[in-house]
Amino acid sequence: MLTFIDTNKLPRKKTAEGEVTEVLNPELCGGKNVVAALRWLKSGEKFKAESPDKYQLLYLMEGQGNIRLEGKNYEVSKGAGVYLAPSESATVQSSEGASLKLLHLVVPKIPK
Repeated sequence: MLTFIDTNKLPRKKTAEGEVTEVLNPELCGGKNVVAALRWLKSGEKFKAESPDKYQLLYLMEGQGNIRLEGKNYEVSKGAGVYLAPSESATVQSSEGASLKLLHLVVPKIPK
């Protein structure tokens, strides 16, 4: 079965870490063990991705900013991404005067 999700029609939630809307979850399409969200950060806003028991992928779809990973900042633009294993974290921040759009994918650690 094919499910089409028009992400432009999904409501955005304003948070302390920019705006977010889930685009893949059990309620939208029956997806199990995976959640995907679009995140928008305005100039100077930050998003910290961290989880003790989940894998994460952060992919920069639009804009520019920096990703702080293991104490080091990396300037990034469209097409950049980072994969985080459980217990790893990264902070994404939009550049001054810029904004960015992220795809944030989260999946659980599969038990052995």
